[in-house]
Amino acid sequence: MEHKSHMQSSEDYLKALFLLQRKTPYIRPTDLAIQMGYTKPSISRAISMLKKDGLITRDREGHICLTEKGTLAAEKVYERHCFFMERLVAAGIAPDIAEKEACRMEHAISEESFEKLKRMGNK
Repeated sequence: MEHKSHMQSSEDYLKALFLLQRKTPYIRPTDLAIQMGYTKPSISRAISMLKKDGLITRDREGHICLTEKGTLAAEKVYERHCFFMERLVAAGIAPDIAEKEACRMEHAISEESFEKLKRMGNK
C-alpha cells in the first residue's frame, strides 16, 4: 500500500476540489468523498487540515470553496498533471496507466525542474 505525504495528500484534495469547482460552485464534503473514493471521516480530516492551512473556506451551509492560495496551489498541481498525462499518452502509454503515472509524477518533481521541462517542450 502506498503512503502519501501530507503535501501529496493535500495536493490530491486540492486537485479534486479544483475539478469539482469547475462543475459547480457548491461543493459538499459528500461530493469530495465521491470524487476521491474516500470515506467521510477521511474527508472530514482533510477538510480540517486544508482549512487550517488556509487553502479552503466553508460557508454557513458547509460548502467548500478554495481560497486564492488554494486555487493557485490547485492550478499548479493540475497543470503538472495535465503536462505529464499528455506526454505519457503521446508516448503510447495506455490512458489508465498514464493517469496513475501522471499522479505520481505531479508530486515528485520540483517546481524548478517542472519549469525547465515546460520550457524545453515549448522550443
